Amino acid sequence: MISELTNWQITLPMALAAAIAGYLLGSIPFGLILTRAAGLGDVRNIGSGNIGATNVLRTGNKKLAAATLLLDALKATVAAWIMAYVAGPEAGAIAGLFAFLGHLFPVWLGFKGGKGVATYIGTLLGVAPLFVLVFAAVWLTMAFIFRYSSLAALTAMLVIPVALWIFGYEKVAAVMAIMSVISYYKHKANISRLIGGTESKIGAKG
Repeated sequence: MISELTNWQITLPMALAAAIAGYLLGSIPFGLILTRAAGLGDVRNIGSGNIGATNVLRTGNKKLAAATLLLDALKATVAAWIMAYVAGPEAGAIAGLFAFLGHLFPVWLGFKGGKGVATYIGTLLGVAPLFVLVFAAVWLTMAFIFRYSSLAALTAMLVIPVALWIFGYEKVAAVMAIMSVISYYKHKANISRLIGGTESKIGAKG
């Protein structure tokens, strides 16, 4: 699919359809739905107040956190795949971008959603699947060296647009760069803690 994303040809109505479909799928708050279904209450009332997998993990239920991570990723992948099948790869990229935005700013929750790492990966899987391996390699390397999950994710989101651009996929790189910038904004508290040396490390207790 990625090879087809170097030249964009899409009508405005189809672009709007892709955006709406992507946003609606992306705005499904799986973390909130799963924790409530499991009888754990509103995940927004614990930890960071986030609806993502990291905060779901603070309930102590690892399986629920893993399910949240998977579903938050796949909702973007599915959005991208469906729209790509219906209207071509450009529509898939737009749907993935708006699924990401839907996760971060869901209308159902007052536009207060997650930070977007899982949905970022899901979009990447939908539009440029081989580069998920690049993301994983960077994340694992940074996590192993520094033990900060947030730093690992932020670094990977910096590398991905550059890697895509280097390999000649400028349009896809632009889409992922937009998502990276927005996710950096959503991670501003983590960035402040990283600078201040107060960010929690992977495996840290308490």
